[in-house]
Formats: sequence, C-alpha cells, structure tokens
Amino acid sequence: MKGILNYTKEKNITMFVSETILPTKQCKFRIRAYRCDSLDMEPLAIIPANFKTDFGDILEPITIRVHDKCMTSEVLGSLKCDCREQLFNSMSYIQNNGGMIIYLQQEGRGIGLANKIAAYNLQEKGVDTVEANKILGLPIEARRYEPVKFILDYLKVRKVSLITNNPFKITSLEKLGIIVSSRKSIIIKSNKYSSKYLECKRDCMGHYLPNLPK
Repeated sequence: MKGILNYTKEKNITMFVSETILPTKQCKFRIRAYRCDSLDMEPLAIIPANFKTDFGDILEPITIRVHDKCMTSEVLGSLKCDCREQLFNSMSYIQNNGGMIIYLQQEGRGIGLANKIAAYNLQEKGVDTVEANKILGLPIEARRYEPVKFILDYLKVRKVSLITNNPFKITSLEKLGIIVSSRKSIIIKSNKYSSKYLECKRDCMGHYLPNLPK
C-alpha cells in the first residue's frame, strides 16, 4: 500500500496507488488505480488478469482504449449515446486479444455531470451537442490526457494501437509524446435516441462513423 501511505497533493503528479483482481461477468480484470489531484481524477488501468503489466519487452503496439466516464449510460443505461457499449465492447476485445483500457473520470467531454445534464436539456429543445455547449459558455472539448502518458510510461508501453473513432484523442495523445501507430474502429449501432448525437459527432467533430446514414 505504498502509494496510499506516500500520497501527497503535489500538483501535476499522477501516481500509482494500488491494484486488485476484479471478477466480472466477462472475465477477471486487473484494476490498477492512480491519482491525479491537479485534474481531480482517479484514473484506472483495466487489464485482463492473465495479461502481464510490464510491457517493456513487447515491441509491437499494445491495444489501448482510452475511455472517458459516462455515468448516464454506464450506470443509468441511457440510450442517448453509445459510451456504455463502447466500454463493454472494448473490455471484450482486450479479454480476447490482450491490451488495456485506461478509464478517466471526464464526464461530458470534460464539462462535468451537471453541465452535461444542462446540455441535454438544451438538446431536448432542438440544438445539437456542440451548440448546447456553446450556449452554456462551455468548451466543446475539455478533456485532458496527461494521466494516460504517465500510465503508459509506468507500464513501459512503447507504442499503442488505439481503439477509437475520435481524431481528437489521437492528436491529444500524440501531442503528449505517445506513439499511436494505428487505430481500431469501434462501431456501435445507433438507435432513435442516439442517432442525432452520433451524426453530430461525425459531422461536427470528425468522428469515424461510417455506419450512420448520410
């Protein structure tokens, strides 16, 4: 428990705290917990329990999903987005193929849960997710990925193959010095509640979503 005993509030520091084996309906995962006070975040690295955590001698890219928290879908089962399905599909993928999910508490593209609900209220009145943030005076994209760099360096990951449809994540990681050698798509079927939101992500934010109607 060394990480907990030595825990400080020094700025801009991500630190490892502890790990545990978590049995789930899919498989057993190794959950490694970190803290980053400067971003008010406790990131997790989620790794299949039978997969090693020292990647230093692996030369090929490690499959990574950088997943941002979505309480409304992951806990409440909201149909307005595909975040829950992306998370569990990624868990299934790394269970079968190896890799890691880095889970960050960045609700609503970084604006927070209450602001996200306010944005949802505006979307009910006809605006899209980008317009809603603008009306509220909030950034369209406020997520930060510095903890990802720390975790990958800590686990000696040299380069990654990123599971994402979002070009912002790729450029954000590359700006931190992370080598993104390739991208894997994660395509979830839309529904009547999520279709407009996903179309906006494709048309306004450049997400790779070829399954949506033009």
